[in-house]
Amino acid sequence: MALYITDECINCDVCEPECPNDAIYQGEIIYEIKPSACTECVGHFDETQCVVVCPVDCIFVDPENTETEKELKAKYTLLTGDELK
Repeated sequence: MALYITDECINCDVCEPECPNDAIYQGEIIYEIKPSACTECVGHFDETQCVVVCPVDCIFVDPENTETEKELKAKYTLLTGDELK
């Protein structure tokens, strides 16, 4: 399940450097998340880092890009080359 950032984003710049997959970028108005690169930190951390650091709680699961844990692990492997069990 890729995540997305709502328009409640205050452009505080704390989420972008926390993303291990470089999925977060500055959009035209607010930060945005590339669904193809977002693994919700599966394979990297136990918690989704952007959600943990966001001061306004504006990062949520994207209902348009739902994925299972198995799919997120496969995406992690594709992005990093490391196999998860």
